[in-house]
Amino acid sequence: MSLVDIKSMSHSALSEYICSLGFPKFRADQIYSWLHQKGVTSFSQMTNLPKNMIDKLSSICYISVANIEKKLVSSYDNTIKYLFSLSDGEYVEAVVMEYHHGYSMCISTQVGCKMGCTFCATGKGGFIRNLNASEMLSQIHTAQSDLGIRISNIVLMGMGEPLDNFTNVVDFLRLATDEKGLSVGARHITLSTCGLVPRIFDLADLHIPVNLALSLHAPTDDIRSKTMPVNKKYPIDEVLKACKYYADTTGRRITYEYAMIHGFNDSDECAFLLAKKLKGTLCHVNLIPVNPVEGTGYNPSKDKRLASFVGVLSKYNINATVRRTLGSDINASCGQLRGKNLKDKGGV
Repeated sequence: MSLVDIKSMSHSALSEYICSLGFPKFRADQIYSWLHQKGVTSFSQMTNLPKNMIDKLSSICYISVANIEKKLVSSYDNTIKYLFSLSDGEYVEAVVMEYHHGYSMCISTQVGCKMGCTFCATGKGGFIRNLNASEMLSQIHTAQSDLGIRISNIVLMGMGEPLDNFTNVVDFLRLATDEKGLSVGARHITLSTCGLVPRIFDLADLHIPVNLALSLHAPTDDIRSKTMPVNKKYPIDEVLKACKYYADTTGRRITYEYAMIHGFNDSDECAFLLAKKLKGTLCHVNLIPVNPVEGTGYNPSKDKRLASFVGVLSKYNINATVRRTLGSDINASCGQLRGKNLKDKGGV
């Protein structure tokens, strides 16, 4: 008999489940609080439950955990990078960043990734499996417990493509925004996607007004297809149409992420073409000097080129900023720590 993933259940589903086991409904409230507010890792920690209930739940359910395998702390800005081990021995990465408004955490949604973007360390390791909602939550619970903090902002931009794991990610979003759980407002959650068009429409129709960030990284299909295979299936114009629908439906501004790669997509001509594509849309462009990843040959754009690119966009009334680099001394972009760990263990 396979064990039940109790932490992925919504509050209403948990209530039904607990009642089906013959226990009173109020026990579900207690369990839900232990799981989502206190982040316990075993039923024995639920001290207000009777022993017979603890024994029963322990025999038929499991609580997902994300154990700290490695932890790196930046000496520059206190950014913290975690390598978590999961119950089946797989690994995912997450990053905690401190801002003036609180702590943000970038979490993973998959072990590996199918998308194959050439500048991304995660894709080089291939795809292993999707994460359950509980495994996404556990990354946050473990970090909060380890650091003694509350995560106030969540970014789904770690390992994996969130919209390729749609059902589990939606379950996570509902659990994370539940006032009885993590209670993080939808407007404090950002979901980053490479542009799975049908799922962008689906997400908009669910009316969970999280911030949507599109990994665009190029102004034309020719350039984008060279680094992002997904563009061959969902070209830029189709993706931008889906993003406009999302913005119109949710009222949320779209962020377009643009990895600045020296000599590849960072010319003034590229900036002009990008401005032309985005003209008249409610958006923000986040320019990201590409992270050097072994084997790609990509290098980040120089400061002068970044400033010129921003200048062109501004001339056409496109709001753009250069992302501040955090955790540069610990390779804070996801995928690199897992890859190194697997190499050290002889896995790849």
